Amino acid sequence: LGNGRVPATKRDGRKLFVGGLPNEVTDLSFLQYFQQYGEVIDSVVLLDRRTKRSRGFGFVTFADPTVAASLLTTIPGRTGV
Repeated sequence: LGNGRVPATKRDGRKLFVGGLPNEVTDLSFLQYFQQYGEVIDSVVLLDRRTKRSRGFGFVTFADPTVAASLLTTIPGRTGV
């Protein structure tokens, strides 16, 4: 794909699942938090359709897969594989 996206059937080492988000988190605050670690090319917080509040998880995709890999070990108490 020419837009840098990886098909859903393929593993993308740049993309991380982020769980345990508070109900109050927004797409903007989520994006801003992860931008401190590197260039973010996509991020999304999944919302409850009824309440429009966070469902407690989201996804972030970095331009550089090494940034994503490093986050699996750099945020103490908040990371895992």
